Amino acid sequence: TIEKNYEQLPKIECYPGKLNQAFLNILSNSIDAIEKEGVISILTRMSGGFVQIIFKDTGKGIPSDIIEKIFDPFFTTKKVGGGVGLGLSITYGIIQEHKGKINVQSDINSGTIFTISLPCVINKD
Repeated sequence: TIEKNYEQLPKIECYPGKLNQAFLNILSNSIDAIEKEGVISILTRMSGGFVQIIFKDTGKGIPSDIIEKIFDPFFTTKKVGGGVGLGLSITYGIIQEHKGKINVQSDINSGTIFTISLPCVINKD
């Protein structure tokens, strides 16, 4: 199940295609983390001059001993043929390119929350 809660946000200067790729990478991992049925929540909001996009899933969670590695290139917990470990590394690079931040919180068997914060530089168009 997908739950959406989108606040009204200002337009920002960005590379939409790249942000779409970052969002898709996070959503893909959320889908993989949910073994049978679950919920993926997507929330947008303003916070301290940043546009925030929050992805929360009810998947299996990320063990604390590997959470620091998830943005490393080629790091994966997937079986052979399931992924090469570039999705979150690419996502991290895209968020950095936008001068933003990405934060992850996770609890085993309770899910994971990715929070992307992008500076609110209002598009002058």
